Amino acid sequence: MRLTTKGRFAVTAMIDLALRCSEGPVTLAGISERQKISLSYLEQLFGKLRRYGLVDSVRGPGGGYCLARSTTLMTVTDIIRAVDEPLDATQCGGRENCHDDERCMTHELWSTLNDKMFEYLSSVTLNELVEQQLKKQGGEIAVLHDARRRVSARPRAKAMALNS
Repeated sequence: MRLTTKGRFAVTAMIDLALRCSEGPVTLAGISERQKISLSYLEQLFGKLRRYGLVDSVRGPGGGYCLARSTTLMTVTDIIRAVDEPLDATQCGGRENCHDDERCMTHELWSTLNDKMFEYLSSVTLNELVEQQLKKQGGEIAVLHDARRRVSARPRAKAMALNS
């Protein structure tokens, strides 16, 4: 399985964003500091996430990023695809030329693993990952859960509709 740092960092950053977007736009500098991910790397990832329609950017003082759609409608697969991360366990990238331009003996095994991996990651929503983090934080669950319904000044109505 070749889920690299790019995909892992993108999912981590999106969980961080979802946990904090109720307070308004979230800065990449804040995510960088909390998650120990390079700011320039986050800028690249969030450019792709924005183009894919998963986040919106807010310019100016107090600006940052907010979610572009509900966490219940965003899967791990969406995030990984947005940052151009391949979900492929085959050596050939599905081209079936793994062994001397022929299909290798284990191609079906790795291809089936790809299908199962895609199926699983498509079934996990960002909302589920956020809820897991909230449970780890104990007593803050109710406060943060309710607070997620209030979002930044600019996209407040849009965000409220998204999180409902």
